[in-house]
Amino acid sequence: MGSDPQLTIGAVVPKTGRLARLGDPMSFVLDTVAPQLPPVRAGGRRHGVRVAIRDSRSQPSGARQAVRELVEDERADIVITMAGTRVLPAVTETCESLRVPCVSTTFPWQAYVHARGAEAFRWTYHFAWGLDDIAAVFAEIWERLGGTQTVGCLWNDDLQGDMSRRHFAPEAARRGHTLVDPGGYEEPAADLRDHLDHFRRFEADIVTSAATAADLALYHRQATRAGQRPRLITCSRWLTYPHAGIAADLAEARVATLVYWTPHHPHRSSLDDTTAADLAAAYEQATGRPWLQPLGLAHALVEVAHHALAGADDPADPGAVAEAVARTRLATVAGVLDWTNGPTPNFALLPLVGGQWLPTRHGHELAVVTNTAAPDVPITADVSPMPR
Repeated sequence: MGSDPQLTIGAVVPKTGRLARLGDPMSFVLDTVAPQLPPVRAGGRRHGVRVAIRDSRSQPSGARQAVRELVEDERADIVITMAGTRVLPAVTETCESLRVPCVSTTFPWQAYVHARGAEAFRWTYHFAWGLDDIAAVFAEIWERLGGTQTVGCLWNDDLQGDMSRRHFAPEAARRGHTLVDPGGYEEPAADLRDHLDHFRRFEADIVTSAATAADLALYHRQATRAGQRPRLITCSRWLTYPHAGIAADLAEARVATLVYWTPHHPHRSSLDDTTAADLAAAYEQATGRPWLQPLGLAHALVEVAHHALAGADDPADPGAVAEAVARTRLATVAGVLDWTNGPTPNFALLPLVGGQWLPTRHGHELAVVTNTAAPDVPITADVSPMPR
């Protein structure tokens, strides 16, 4: 008797280059889950499921090459990926051109659509949150310090800043907050003192940002030297590895951020019933490092890919697999992902809660400080202003 025919989930992961640490959670999930993926049945036949991995090298060109190798050499039936402002669109665009289904995550959906331009999405699917969702979470955090606020905007002159002005600012203003935007800075920033002066003139003592760790650390150093530390910093981009490398300068900043996954989220894997707490504990035991938010999304990517192969009328037909993703509503370790009810076709939304990095005896901990959009996620601390 011959062996079962194989279906392949292709994964594009930044294993080397500047995004390598962002790839750690996905590498862990693939290493641990892939060998245990159950077979799927279709047309009266049993199909084994394997995972093939290619390194994006943290570059768009490397990402495109990775997709081509997965499709042409590994015969990937579906591709998954996460992270990278320039890298993720390179993966999805290449999947679209090669007509292979793709599922991705970690990019606000408005930024994802903008990065793809006017291209129609036939083969590519995404799950995340919106910039308006980030604004709602940050506004609630600001309001915990008392009413509406005057908030300084530390936004660059590139994609993050442009998208924040278009989609974040209107939601924050709708809630009654006054945003002070001095204009974009070129990334990486060399000097942010003009922004400091602008914030001081308009009495903005809360700052919101979509900065890199290096640029946010520069702002914090210059604000400290000038005696202009804000009461609070919220940042949507710098959130996964808060106190490593250059970001060590932010150890006292108590940066607040968005939270999409924690060990306290009450969700289980559709593959093996693993809980969020189980997944975080396994990662910490295997790596000796604290759990990371992308861990839950990486696991959910594998769950969705496997579900699509299992639910497709013919898992060897790319069109059938894409259609299976489009009709997916699946409870995963990251929460329920529903492509039948997204904000726009090909998207599923994840709810956000508010978090803040707070010092503890063992380093820093990401505490949940607001939970309006996901009340089943427990609040673990109050919003804490920055020491001044």
